[in-house]
Order: sequence, then structure tokens, then C-alpha cells
Amino acid sequence: MKTHPLESLNSASPADFTAALGDIYEHSPWVAEAVSAERPFATLAGLHEAMVRAVRAAPGDAQLVLIKAHPDLAGKAARAGALTPDSISEQASAGLDRLNAAEFARFHELNDAYKAKFGFPFIVAVRRHTKDSVLRQFERRLGHSAADERETALAEIVRIAALRLDQRVEAPDKLKLAGRLSTHVLDVHAGKPAEGVGIALYEVSDAGDAHLLARAITNKDGRTDAPLIADRPVPIGTYELRFSVADYYAARAVALSDPPFLTVVPIRFSVSEPEGHTHVPLVVSPWSYSTYRGS
Repeated sequence: MKTHPLESLNSASPADFTAALGDIYEHSPWVAEAVSAERPFATLAGLHEAMVRAVRAAPGDAQLVLIKAHPDLAGKAARAGALTPDSISEQASAGLDRLNAAEFARFHELNDAYKAKFGFPFIVAVRRHTKDSVLRQFERRLGHSAADERETALAEIVRIAALRLDQRVEAPDKLKLAGRLSTHVLDVHAGKPAEGVGIALYEVSDAGDAHLLARAITNKDGRTDAPLIADRPVPIGTYELRFSVADYYAARAVALSDPPFLTVVPIRFSVSEPEGHTHVPLVVSPWSYSTYRGS
């Protein structure tokens, strides 16, 4: 994906400005056109706010066309590869490109029910969600009024546009869209941070399926060199951290039973704030462990 310095966008011709940002709002270059004359923008936040004002100031029929420009989630267009590059990436981020037949049928059923009730597609910023979280949103929002859903759709479109803009434009500032997931390990047997613990992070579905997201090894501070998830929202959902405790103690010649009492310590937890910091530490010995919601 090509990125553009904000300074270059400020000095570009109106046509080039629109060409660079015309797809930030799905199939709606008129939003970029509407803010072109407001340049220069000192910050990315200023550009984003101007685009939001343009959408909010548009006539109701133009807003409805914008809403209807969005594709169904896991719909026929997605399966046919007929989405925009941004939409393809966004739906894949929530695993909507890996649905089994039953899951695809469920999305198809919900898409049809939603459009039959409201007259436009269901829209959610999928980068903030896991597949199960998207389904829960779908089912909950089907109970809303048409007016509430139209407002929710516009709010989600603004979230989607903000995430796209933040990826597309190089600027001194960043939009406040990223969350963080981190951990650290304290070895109470040695009385110090645990260096060299292997860690695996999984996303766990409601059906119990585990999808590997990241692997890391703790450093001398008992932490990973980088957060397990950073620089993007942490999708709403359930996760599991697996700590290879027996391997850690064996490497340090700690006497263990055969087999060891603790082999791999799993900690399953949920994330509800995509833009927040979720810290999940492990306090461990060869015979016990505990955790807590850290900061």
C-alpha cells in the first residue's frame, strides 16, 4: 500500500489529493474532494476531522449512498474477490476469509436479515473485532431501530476511515487507534524476572479453536522485546497465552518431578477495549502460578 507524506498531500493538486485519498471512504471520492480546499492541514487529526465534518454535513441521501457503498461481510463479493484492497485486508484481519461452510451460511443469513430490515449493509470496523465479536455485534444490532442503525453505520464508517487514513498518511501525529497487548514473567522461585520463557499467543474462538498469533521469548526483564500486539487495535475477543514453564526451569537445572508438575501454563482472557492496554503477567514457580490484570 502506497503511503503519502502529509506535506506532499497539502501541496498536491486537488485532483492528485483526491486520487490519493479518494478511497478512504468506500467508493466515495467526494469526501476527499470536499476537504481539498481546506488545506493545508497541520496534523493528521486535522485532516481526519475535516473529512468527518464533510460526511456529517452531507445530505441524508448522500450519506445513505455512502453506507450502501460498503460490501457485505463475508458476502458473495468477498468470496469472488471483488472487494477493494482495503476491504479485503480488513475482512481478512478478522478471519472472515477463512470461514467454514456453516460460518459462511450464518453470515449470509445475517446479511440478508439485516438488509431486509434496514435497507443497507451491516457495517462494522472489523479491525477492532474477532470473528465471534463481529457475529455478536450482528445479532445485537438486528434489534435496533432503523434510525439508531443508520447512526451506528456512520460511526463505524468513520472508524474504518480513520484506520485507513492512519495507515495511508505519514504525519508527525498518529490517530489514537492502537491498543497494546503485553506480558511479563516473574520467577518467585529465583526471586527475579524470568529470562528465556517461551510464550505463544493464540486467539481462541467460541468453538474452542485456537489460532496462533505470535511467539516470543522473555528477555532479562522477564518481558518480550516488543508487545505481542501493538500499532493497531487489539481485536475484541478471547485469547490464550501459553508459557513454557517446564522448559524454562529445566534449562536452569532446577530439580523437577518426572514429569514436571507444571509443563505449559495457559492463561485464557478476554479483551474488550481494542484501543486500550491489556497487560497479562505471570507469577510462577515450579509448583504454582498466578496472574492478574496488569497495567
